[in-house]
Amino acid sequence: MELSTSFIINSVLFGAALAMDSFSVTVGNTLKHPEMTKNQMYITSLTFGLFQGIMPFLGWLGVKTAVELFSSLCRAVPYISLGLLLFLGIRMIIEGKELKDDPEKEIAPYSFSELIIQAVATSIDALSVGFAVSSYSLSEVLISVSIITVVTFLICITAVHLGKALARILRNRSLYVGGAILIFIGIEIFVSNVFF
Repeated sequence: MELSTSFIINSVLFGAALAMDSFSVTVGNTLKHPEMTKNQMYITSLTFGLFQGIMPFLGWLGVKTAVELFSSLCRAVPYISLGLLLFLGIRMIIEGKELKDDPEKEIAPYSFSELIIQAVATSIDALSVGFAVSSYSLSEVLISVSIITVVTFLICITAVHLGKALARILRNRSLYVGGAILIFIGIEIFVSNVFF
């Protein structure tokens, strides 16, 4: 198999487009946890990268095997994403209010389970990319999703550094901004998938 330049460019562009929601949510996470360690930075970025890569692959499998079931699932995607991100965003804003009322209160620790929920919520709409790459062979789709994973990882690492810088500027308001980002991304995913 010979990989063309356009194949590589398309995969990079898919990765960049899919990573935008992950970028925003990663900034929000870092606003909540500016003390994030290097390991947490890499785990966060890798988790978003893996989910953004896995979902198009699952979409490709769905197109190749069970199109009818896959189509039904795709219709539920915006509702699932909206619900998950609204829940997490509102919870983050409530934590910000509690912290404002009681400055001694501790912020909930960095949570891997919350990270997984965010990764699913921001990547589930990438299932539809399976339609766009349905003509790819197995080896082509594996290369494409690997590129998407790497691009998302790099974009999310950048987001962590941006979030740390913003947290220093925003200080006490960082949880409000982080929660608002999650809510906005949930609404954006919903509106773009349901109305456009």
